[in-house]
Amino acid sequence: MRGISKTFAGTQVLRDVDLALHGGEIHALMGENGAGKSTLMKILSGALRADPGSEIRLLGRRVVIDGPRRARALGIAIVHQELALALNLSVTETLFLGRELSRAGLLDRRAMRSRCQALLERLGARFTTDATVAGLSIADRQLVEVARALLAESRILIMDEPTTALSTCETDRLFALLRDLRDAGLALIYISHRMAEVSLLADRVSVLRDGRRVGVLQGEAIDARSIVQLMVGRDIASFYKRTQTQRRQDSALLEARNIGDGRRVHGCSFSVHAGEVLGLAGMVGSGRTELARLVYGADARLSGEVLLCGQSLPGSDPKHSIRAGLAYLTEDRAGLGLYLEMSVSDNINIGVIGADARMGGLLDRRRARERSAAAIANLHIRAPSPAVPVQALSGGNQQKVLLSRWLQTRPRVLILDEPTRGVDIGAKAEIYHIIDELARAGVGLLVISSELPEIVGISDRVLVMREGAIAGELTGQAIMQQSIVALATSSAAPRIH
Repeated sequence: MRGISKTFAGTQVLRDVDLALHGGEIHALMGENGAGKSTLMKILSGALRADPGSEIRLLGRRVVIDGPRRARALGIAIVHQELALALNLSVTETLFLGRELSRAGLLDRRAMRSRCQALLERLGARFTTDATVAGLSIADRQLVEVARALLAESRILIMDEPTTALSTCETDRLFALLRDLRDAGLALIYISHRMAEVSLLADRVSVLRDGRRVGVLQGEAIDARSIVQLMVGRDIASFYKRTQTQRRQDSALLEARNIGDGRRVHGCSFSVHAGEVLGLAGMVGSGRTELARLVYGADARLSGEVLLCGQSLPGSDPKHSIRAGLAYLTEDRAGLGLYLEMSVSDNINIGVIGADARMGGLLDRRRARERSAAAIANLHIRAPSPAVPVQALSGGNQQKVLLSRWLQTRPRVLILDEPTRGVDIGAKAEIYHIIDELARAGVGLLVISSELPEIVGISDRVLVMREGAIAGELTGQAIMQQSIVALATSSAAPRIH
């Protein structure tokens, strides 16, 4: 790709970007949300047309990619972060959708099933050709997408944030597969915000910033510090700095006593103090999100009690929790958090819409506009206008919109479930700053995260869950990645301080 530029409504989002990709390599594409990664990949995969003067060459020959069908014909496939599969079809039907094999005018199901089986064996899949896609895990659905690309004899495979919803074990399987595909001669473009993944997997890294390519790293030069400095122009060590003054107050705002649901969570007790960031760590499936939902009232408690400022909260009643001062930011912002087709302003205001009612029920739209404008400014939300649909924003800005909605309710305690999942380094730093500011203001925060450096960097105290129970607590100098992993995986459950 040579001199790739792209302009939307007079705004240039890509400026003379070059990208070279070789067969048999994994080439990571890094950059903050809004840096131009998605736009560049949409041009390569045919979803967008570049500005005049841009050039794409395959095997030295200039090509025009005027649509997704042309991209597929040239051997370019993309696996999006939000998988686009027909959930009601079988794996075989999904692989051959739109390119079914026929014999004597009839579908040749035997031939399709045979080719599908060969692909699944090559990929090490653990499901059958007749399995329904809806019944597969996210990791297995990704394998189906990769199988579709291989069926089309793709030479270039683009993977966009493929590990966002995967466990550690599933991620390891995916990495082994990508290395096998690389060794077989495929060219892979890997997009991720996770520095450790890129350092472990990539042969080369191209970094975009503000629509320009600002650097290429290769071999031993690939490390988190170098990538971050290219992406945002500052050192990674500055991200997790917390206010040095003592934030925590003696008063416990939230108390959870013997919380359980009889299935995934068993006898969990903890407290969150004013001005404290309490981290909640554990392996995927350990029950972290389930515990948070029980405390918030999104799911019914079978046992236990939750006290907020000394007052008992009824189980299975989120509305009461919100009114009492407890808010919960879900890990699934697209499915359970945001109203994607509604505007940025409406998403910010919807949690306090009753406060804008006047004259028996009319909305005070001026007040709503002022509130959304202030939120956009305070959280540095990058949006063309408060009126644009929230789905048009990058992942990091969507997350800040969702966080802003909860801040409008002025919570005493805020539960943040994977608050930086799928957002770039710059947005992460801003979210960490917001968490620190809230703690300094006396808000109690319970932060769930799968990223151990994040938990270690922002937490005053850490609880570690294992198999639905709290395995131990870490404080002070004991808050280290190895200590968290030991508690999360060990058969023993020491309490370390």
